[in-house]
Order: sequence, then C-alpha cells, then structure tokens
Amino acid sequence: MLDPRAADELPGDSDPALRSEIAHTTAGAIVHRARASEDPAVVERLVRLVEAEGLDELAALWADSPAGTLPGALWRLYVLREWVRRDPETVAERYRSGAGTAQVPGVVAGVAMPPGPDDVRQVADAVLSGVFAGDLAVALERGAAFCRVLSTGAAFDADGVEDLDPDGARRLTRGASSLIRTAEELEAAADLWRRGRLD
Repeated sequence: MLDPRAADELPGDSDPALRSEIAHTTAGAIVHRARASEDPAVVERLVRLVEAEGLDELAALWADSPAGTLPGALWRLYVLREWVRRDPETVAERYRSGAGTAQVPGVVAGVAMPPGPDDVRQVADAVLSGVFAGDLAVALERGAAFCRVLSTGAAFDADGVEDLDPDGARRLTRGASSLIRTAEELEAAADLWRRGRLD
C-alpha cells in the first residue's frame, strides 16, 4: 500500500480546463501566425511539425479536443498525415481502390490517378499547407474527401478478405467507419470555419 503522504505528493493529471485552454491557444497561434507570415519556410515548418516535435507532443495538446474545435480539426489532419507518412503504400492502394466509387469529386481530394506513395504524401502536405496558408475550410474539405476515398478502399479490402480473415475484415470495416466519422467531423469543422465559429 502507498503511504497517504506519498500518494498526496504524486503528480496528478492536469486540469482539463487548462489543457483545453492550452490546446486552443496553441492551435490558434499556429494557424494565425502562419496566415500572418509571408514566408513559405514558416508554412513548411508547420507542415513538418509532427516530424519535428512528434505526434506524442501534439497528442498531449490536441488529442482530447472535440472535433468541432480548431485543435480538434488540426489533430485529425495531423493524424491522417502521419498515417500517410508511415504507411504510404497502403494508403495509396486504398485510395486507388476507393477512388472510382467514393462519392467525392476527385478534384477536391486532389490525388493524381493512379496514385503512388509520393502522391498521397504530397496531398497530405498540401492539405496542411492549405490549413496554414490557404482557405482553411477548403483544406478541411480536402482532408474529408481524402478520408471518404480511403474509407471506400478499406471497405473493398474488407470484402476481399472476409472469407479468409474474418477478424481482419472486421478491423478493416471498423477502420472504414472511423474514416467516415473523421470525414464528417472535418466537413463540420469546415462549415464552422466559414461561419466564424471554429475556435
């Protein structure tokens, strides 16, 4: 058993209100500083933020933020980009599978056909560049379209392995569902940004 005095000295989890305030402040500062800067190097550094700081650092700041907030929207885009960065071959294959069927305009998703791993990396970077230097709502919608295409590709993959690997098919189906949810969240965030309500 832990001595009660020792237990009182253990650091506890940070205050949720303070964590939320830090998340909003950092996300706002990053987006607004990039928009105020004319220096493309600043935008490039922000796009590479995960590589420089690590996803764990961003997770500590933004991961618990609701989808309808600026830090929540940025978190979803950075996680998507990190997946593309870590597994571009799988992402490119899923995009190829889903591109002809997903209900999104190809120009919105913005990937060349047929996409290779470098193409999907470039789109993920372009989406984040758009967040910082372009129209944030368009960048969020591009991220959403990308998620919808990947979701369709994952669903096709699930169908293809259902007989041989039912557990794998269930995982792929859950992943496809999660991508649709992320797409919906990014679309809602784009709408909030246009109405001046994404904080």
